[in-house]
Amino acid sequence: MIRFILLQNRQGKTRLAKYYVPLEESEKHKVEYEVHRMVVNRDSKFTNFVEFRTHKVIYRRYAGLFFSLCVDITDNELAYLECIHLFVEILDHFFSNVCELDLVFNFHKVYLILDEFILAGELQETSKRAIIERMSELEKLD
Repeated sequence: MIRFILLQNRQGKTRLAKYYVPLEESEKHKVEYEVHRMVVNRDSKFTNFVEFRTHKVIYRRYAGLFFSLCVDITDNELAYLECIHLFVEILDHFFSNVCELDLVFNFHKVYLILDEFILAGELQETSKRAIIERMSELEKLD
């Protein structure tokens, strides 16, 4: 199960945070700080999987953004690494060459995309085409 998803830039600014387990606001800030400190300082020759408290953080860096997922210790790391890549591909297709500003100014659409394929901390949809079609339908309603 996915505990939380974080999108952070190199400076530590959180651009997107979605928690699937209840945490106090102070604990959320603490977690965001710890995760950022952990992934930003890791050498690129190491794996993208890090033990974090009693869970695992799977992260990937795209340009200046770190996409981090915290999952159960027994979950498949490669499946979640692929999940991150799928999310980035969908964002890239939807915003046609996504950048950090797209995430900042269209955060509601980013959350909508995230909710299309992750529900209650579990992967729901893995088809890029199906997600993009649903997003196109929702765009027509606006």
